[in-house]
Amino acid sequence: MKTIDLSTATVRDLNQALHAQVIDNEWRVTHSNGKHNLAVGVNQPVSIDIEGHAGYYCAGMNQQASITVHGNVGVGCAENMMSGSVRVKGSASQAAGATAHGGLLVIEGDAGARCGISMKGIDIVVGGSIGHMSCFMGQAGRLVVCGDAGDALGDSLYETHIYVKGTVESLGSDCVEKEMRSEHLHELQELLDRAGFAHQAADFKRYGSARQLYNFKVDNASAY
Repeated sequence: MKTIDLSTATVRDLNQALHAQVIDNEWRVTHSNGKHNLAVGVNQPVSIDIEGHAGYYCAGMNQQASITVHGNVGVGCAENMMSGSVRVKGSASQAAGATAHGGLLVIEGDAGARCGISMKGIDIVVGGSIGHMSCFMGQAGRLVVCGDAGDALGDSLYETHIYVKGTVESLGSDCVEKEMRSEHLHELQELLDRAGFAHQAADFKRYGSARQLYNFKVDNASAY
């Protein structure tokens, strides 16, 4: 295992080493101390353990790597992730998984506002609750919330599947509760199992797009 100590090395040292053609498959990052931009843009099938809290944009643009943060993360964790996995052992600030195209993001604690904003294919599983405006303009992928959801969930949603176990403060524009069919129960249980959460899919409700905002309607012209 390759260890990088951020009390002596810089964030640039860390990211340059991870971007190089490495032969080390396991990495350990110590003394992270909430530093920003940790393990950004990794494009290697490596395992990275960040031992401590991370600041904003941790694991952004991740491809292939499996990254675990043993603490909390700031704004934009796993932003624009393409593949691989990111696990946060604590909680996440705003915009976790924003614009991400693929991979799996697991947040064992809570997530702040705008979790999964404009998500484009990522799977996000949150062990706790999420804040307001989460999954705003969500285009594709799945968002699973084992706690509660804040105001305006799924506003202007496209085709993202949303599953919530707890209460939803309010639904955003064009987001509605939908029937939980057998294929959704199977899909959700598979995600919960992958994330390592001992919940039953039958305890969740499903939310999705009413598909009323896809086309211009002249009766609503005054609202545009």
